[in-house]
Amino acid sequence: MKKAFRGVAHHLDPVVSVSDRGLSDGIIAETERALTDHELIKVKVDALQKADRLAITEMLAEQTQATVIQNIGKVAVLYRKNQRPNPKLSNVSRYLG
Repeated sequence: MKKAFRGVAHHLDPVVSVSDRGLSDGIIAETERALTDHELIKVKVDALQKADRLAITEMLAEQTQATVIQNIGKVAVLYRKNQRPNPKLSNVSRYLG
């Protein structure tokens, strides 16, 4: 399933951007909203060190009960299943449904 999600995510643009200052309540809230609407999203993390980017991505996934599908450079792909997805908004429903 991860391979299919990576294929869908390839065409997406990041919808959440995390500055090098790290996570804030606003970023977590925006990620929650995006995951609820889209299920599969890209997040851009602007930390300088790779270890910092991975740690921020893991913390964000943990805070939002999401799964990290992929990390490439400064972009991470997160997924969280929505029990009642909106077919017009959900990237998973639109591309895999």
